[in-house]
Amino acid sequence: MRQLFLPVLLSGSLLPTLTFAQAPAPAAPHHARHSRMGTIVGHVELADGQSADHISVMVRGTTQGTTPDAAGNFSLEAPTGWQVLTFTGLGYSAQENTVEVFANRSTTAPTLKMERGNRQLDEVTVTGTSVINRPATASKSDIAPLDLPQSIGVVTSTIITDQQINRLGDALRNVSGVSLTQQRGGVAETFSARGYSIGVAGSGGSIFKNGLLSNTQGFPDASTLESVEVLKGAAALLYGNVSGGLIINTVTKKPRYNWGGSVEMRTGSYGLYKPIIDLYGPLTKNLAFRVVGTYENAKSYRDVVTSKRLYVNPSLMYKFGEKTDLLVQGDYLRSDITPDAGVGIINQNVDARLPDGITRSNFINATWAYNVTDQASASAVLNHRFSDQWRINAIAGIMDTRVHGLGVAVPNGNIALNGDWGRSLSGVQTAERDYNAQLNLNGKFETGPLTHQLLVGADALRIVTNNASSYAYYGLNGSPVTSKTTNGISYNYDIINISDRSKYVERTDGITYNVTGYTVSPSYRFGGYVQDLITIVPMLKVLGGVRYSYQNVLQTTSTNTLNGVETLGAAADKADRAWSPKGALIFQPLPTLSFYTSYANNFITNAGLLDTNLQPLRPSYVNQYEAGVKAELFGSRLFANAAVYRYRNSNLAQTTFTLADGSATTLTTVRDLTGETTSDGVDLDVSGSFSKDFYFNVGYAYNFARYTHTTGVVGTQIEGERLTNNPANTANGSVFYTFDRAGLRGLKVGASAFYTGQRLGGNNNAVLDPITLQPTLANGAANPRYVPYYSRTISLTGFTTIDLSVGYAYSHFSILAKLSNITNSLNYLVHDRYSINPVPPRQFLTTVAYRF
Repeated sequence: MRQLFLPVLLSGSLLPTLTFAQAPAPAAPHHARHSRMGTIVGHVELADGQSADHISVMVRGTTQGTTPDAAGNFSLEAPTGWQVLTFTGLGYSAQENTVEVFANRSTTAPTLKMERGNRQLDEVTVTGTSVINRPATASKSDIAPLDLPQSIGVVTSTIITDQQINRLGDALRNVSGVSLTQQRGGVAETFSARGYSIGVAGSGGSIFKNGLLSNTQGFPDASTLESVEVLKGAAALLYGNVSGGLIINTVTKKPRYNWGGSVEMRTGSYGLYKPIIDLYGPLTKNLAFRVVGTYENAKSYRDVVTSKRLYVNPSLMYKFGEKTDLLVQGDYLRSDITPDAGVGIINQNVDARLPDGITRSNFINATWAYNVTDQASASAVLNHRFSDQWRINAIAGIMDTRVHGLGVAVPNGNIALNGDWGRSLSGVQTAERDYNAQLNLNGKFETGPLTHQLLVGADALRIVTNNASSYAYYGLNGSPVTSKTTNGISYNYDIINISDRSKYVERTDGITYNVTGYTVSPSYRFGGYVQDLITIVPMLKVLGGVRYSYQNVLQTTSTNTLNGVETLGAAADKADRAWSPKGALIFQPLPTLSFYTSYANNFITNAGLLDTNLQPLRPSYVNQYEAGVKAELFGSRLFANAAVYRYRNSNLAQTTFTLADGSATTLTTVRDLTGETTSDGVDLDVSGSFSKDFYFNVGYAYNFARYTHTTGVVGTQIEGERLTNNPANTANGSVFYTFDRAGLRGLKVGASAFYTGQRLGGNNNAVLDPITLQPTLANGAANPRYVPYYSRTISLTGFTTIDLSVGYAYSHFSILAKLSNITNSLNYLVHDRYSINPVPPRQFLTTVAYRF
């Protein structure tokens, strides 16, 4: 957002108070709101050689502003005529440049060198947060937020710090309409927005790190991030096969060319302690570094559950000159978490419901269960600016994720009506390696009266997974584990009752395992895209673009480790090709107000399915229509965005038992693209900061995602039923204030509230075989297949959590405390049919920090 964040140093060191003076009106003439626009490009140098990406450049008397890149280069639009540029930044003397701007032309401002300041600035605009209305890096271009026909949410480092956020799910609560809908086995998070969810990892994922697809097994550590960006709606133009609801891009902290850092200790309820270290500085004039690291050790409100996590993120930045820089980053995560499938679902496939008589702490996995993730990644980003109008960006990265663990299988619909559950062992040993590459060219140019902001790019992704597919289990004495059946309940470990834990004597002895088979699954993705934002006149712009995607999932290879025999998978290589267009019209009657309407689509690969000709099923396409309004008010101190949308998948894959030639088939993988889902909704975000001491953000979203057409064939969904894991209403609000009066100076207070509305958990219902609906057979005998109740969904009520924060800062020291979920609200996150996890209860968290 374009709210200007410029905490100001009045001397060479940070002072506890700031003094402000409103500058007189600029000498340059005012311009009518329909004045033609031009472009100002320039370069800023800092006398001490540090990165210039925290300097603010503003056109005085307007809301036009920008922030240079790390090398100090900037570009921004401005009204025609003589304009005054103001340059301000933390600890530097404010400076000005005067330039003449010409319509539809680029003007180069004189290079400016900023010195450390020791006097009061002539003019400053300060907010209490780093929520700046600037372009999100996930957009791959420098399109200004008011020009981008898409809803974007950014959770900044200020919010992450003030709310003491540890997990990605806690950060995303601050973006309207984005919900943490699932916790997969307690070791990963899944999110939804606008009726569509995102995967955890691999080719189906929609979570990125610094623009590259990321595997989020083991949880990203949000406390070490600079920001979290959310692009709502279709991002297929830029990223290919991703969710239609949202993509998430986590942005790590980058090196700086001045010495600094922090040391923190975070402690909290259930034995949490978490030291965090952040160090940065220059190694040479052109080379800077940063190292961020944290260790986390905690128990849980869930019985037995513990977590131990180590995360290290080193990075280097080298400047080859004013126009070229290279950023090299790496990170390593070791996550040792107790797998936790929650409290279970009773009778999931017939009359699904939560078990009675359970507590929030009820843990049903084995007491010795474990899940260990080792994840390492490395990436390099090369930026080069050919001129003030043209730049290129090249990214390459690799991520390696390895998981090993053991416990009992999730209660996948096999918990009886009385709560009895036969626990069977389940191991996990997976390896995934992701290779990413991306190239983006951005340019600005004119063709006659039209101004173009062009993006041309290409990306490639290779994913190779090597997953264990079969195991042999042994007791600690070396004896093989065998399967058993007692009273109709099958198991190979023991039987428990999830509602009455005293009913059976539960086993606690550990188990070991060997992998007896593994499967290798390679896949490739390639894409090329072009996008152009065309300014027809300053108040009217159009955006158009298209992407071509090619995705190839190769035939799997399975190996039996006992005899070395290799077997090819039943499914042959599958290649999907898709075009992803996007078009939008942007109308800006005022420089601070923008209306837009857009069309885009995304595609869903139907992996593992066949069409009625017994060929691999082609992708389904989702058409997306959106209209919205964006506004910057009060000198960019307030930013608001509202959008309405409709998404329609008119070729949803539906079960069919009839082939194209009219013959019948019993294959369960045959589908026909005849179904339909529709998702309608609205979301609203407002954020602002009217002084250096105060900021807030609020959001609201409504979504109605449902099946609007089904064929009625046995196994297809119920027409009109809402899609699971999509709350009808969500809302969020957060406000923080820091006192600056004598006697209270340095005291900070804050409050946050998050609402998740009514939603369906479990699996969507399906059409039943008519025989199961008859209580008796034709001969009058009882029908053994009769289903008296049938509901695979669980209706969950809405809930609200409220957090209160208070802190104090003096000189380099600070302390911040938070009481979360102060009303101790109880509700559940439901993953499909098994991972029923209670939300955390009331908890205490505090962070003590020293910054230097």
